[in-house]
Amino acid sequence: MGSEGPTTPITTIHVTGFKKFHGVSENPTETIANNLTEYMNKKGLPKGLVIGSCSILETAGQGALVPLYQRLQSAIIAKDSQSSNSNRIIWLHFGVNSGATRFAIENQAVNEANFRCPDEMGWKPQKVPIVPSDGGISRTRETSLPVEEMTKALAEKGFDVMVSDDAGRFVCNYVYYHSLRFAELNGIKSLFVHVPLFVTINEETQMQFAASLLEVLASIP
Repeated sequence: MGSEGPTTPITTIHVTGFKKFHGVSENPTETIANNLTEYMNKKGLPKGLVIGSCSILETAGQGALVPLYQRLQSAIIAKDSQSSNSNRIIWLHFGVNSGATRFAIENQAVNEANFRCPDEMGWKPQKVPIVPSDGGISRTRETSLPVEEMTKALAEKGFDVMVSDDAGRFVCNYVYYHSLRFAELNGIKSLFVHVPLFVTINEETQMQFAASLLEVLASIP
């Protein structure tokens, strides 16, 4: 039997979480990103899915842009060096909402940095555009992924999950805006997901959610 590799579409997902930040000494997304590859290998990766990388971002805006873009660009370089059947790249960013009681699939990011407290590098912008060349602070960018369909699929798997149109105005929104802009310019996709603290939804359930999310992403035509 011949290999069916060239005809099997491959989805490569790159995952990020965040380090600790003001008020959150242990960020659940750092644990999720650090453990996801091993967790998926034990569970079994869905057909056609590759985890390209899992990395942890500083919980910072402007001061962390260089490493963020290095990570984003690395996915494009890897794609160019691989065979043409790796035809879809998705950046999946996890962030924590310490006040949340359920998972939130973020539909969009807003071109506004308005930090309630300084980030981990001491920056505290107030109502300024994230990318000035994009226009004013009311400009939004939406993910090209079908968030309603994905949320429904995850809810059917038993998770308490919602669609959100407000990723805040702190570092999560800042990173998501840059990622969505980069994705549009490079023909890839980006998604941000907010998770609660582990005291609200335990670690095992959150790992199951992350694994199910990957399965849903892999199944999108």
